[in-house]
Amino acid sequence: MNRKLQNIIELAFLLLLAACSRDCEECFTPPTPFVFEIVDATTGENLFSNGTYAPEQIKIILEGNAGNAGYSFLSENDINLLQINGIGWKTETVSLWITASTDTLFSLKVSARRETVECCSFTQFTDVQIGWSDFAYNPESGIYLVSVVPLRL
Repeated sequence: MNRKLQNIIELAFLLLLAACSRDCEECFTPPTPFVFEIVDATTGENLFSNGTYAPEQIKIILEGNAGNAGYSFLSENDINLLQINGIGWKTETVSLWITASTDTLFSLKVSARRETVECCSFTQFTDVQIGWSDFAYNPESGIYLVSVVPLRL
């Protein structure tokens, strides 16, 4: 009888542990891409829409000769945007140079922290710095408007 009582107590304990464990469905939110509209600092014209640069001239260079970063060029209704993907999939600090033709358009430094709260993982960007050019961020559209002075020879 003692063995039977011990088994019942062990079973009750296991059920209690199972009931106390917090079950939740894991969720995953990918990092938000960085989207830029690159305009002439003087005229405000998009430098890809006005033909100053072509999409195939873009290079996104990782600082320290670590290679090129992935990006997409979005072109629709004469609105041309540069989208940089791949920042924030892990906790990291990334420094990039964005160039077109032989011109450096701007630099980008991002510190990202990957977090998990209540079973959901997401990226928190703790610091975003844009250098070499003036910029404004529109939180409604998620687009950075970067004003550059293109070199005209």
